[in-house]
Amino acid sequence: MERILERYERYSYAERQVLASETESTGSWTLEHAKLKARLEVLQRNYRHFMGEDLDSLSLKDLQNLEQQLESALKHIRSRKNQLMHESISVLQKKVKEKEKALAQQALWEQQDHALDSPIILPHNVPSLDINGSYQARHDGHDDGESLIQPRAGTLLPPWMLRHLN
Repeated sequence: MERILERYERYSYAERQVLASETESTGSWTLEHAKLKARLEVLQRNYRHFMGEDLDSLSLKDLQNLEQQLESALKHIRSRKNQLMHESISVLQKKVKEKEKALAQQALWEQQDHALDSPIILPHNVPSLDINGSYQARHDGHDDGESLIQPRAGTLLPPWMLRHLN
């Protein structure tokens, strides 16, 4: 019988502990809920104030504080906007420079291609060199002392070498 009473007291004590902790946790949850609800109300009120609503209840000091907060927020917003605009401008300037470089390179290639396709006027006494390496003096009957030579692939000197002959 004594063992039964001991067991009863143990279980009874354990049950009281569980009930006490449940009551405490319920109380702490209730307190936590109340704190969160109050915080939510403050945040909603501040949001309305930032949106320009419900300003009638604010004092002069509260309005000045709100104005200062809004000005600070605007400074941050403008700073971020300017940073993004400068980054965008830098990217666009880089693209423009790359495009200009590509166009200049393309123009150079076209100029070189055009130079190879255009006739080359050589003085009468400048010899030509054909692909076999044979040396020939040029004369085609022009009286002006120059001969008009149409370039043929691999048979004439390239234009950049002709500058050295004059």
